[in-house]
Amino acid sequence: MAFQTEYEFELPRGYVDDSGTLHKRGVMRLATAADEILPMRDQRVQQNPGYLSIILLARVVIKLGELRAIDTRTVEGLFTADLAYLQNLYRTINEVEAPKVHCICPKCEHEFDVDVSFLDETAEA
Repeated sequence: MAFQTEYEFELPRGYVDDSGTLHKRGVMRLATAADEILPMRDQRVQQNPGYLSIILLARVVIKLGELRAIDTRTVEGLFTADLAYLQNLYRTINEVEAPKVHCICPKCEHEFDVDVSFLDETAEA
């Protein structure tokens, strides 16, 4: 089973470029640690934390229609419905799911999965 790192999408409205061409289909890749950390140094993010999602999407959207490159200007030009769609897709594909361990009760032989967290949520600071 291959590990999926790229996800195809279709924007609800689509991006209209300077020549009037509509671009709807694209590809988003999984984010890396650098994708989340490096934009924090950007002055636009320091002045307006809401700009972080613009930079993140410009880094992880690797294809949009026939555009040669996707940059912050491209993401800024998205309709709000498309921006919200991509933000939701970003959260969905990058969300970390707690690992599970398959268990069997030694007494009744009932099979079940148990979430295993690396962090103890009951620990107090």
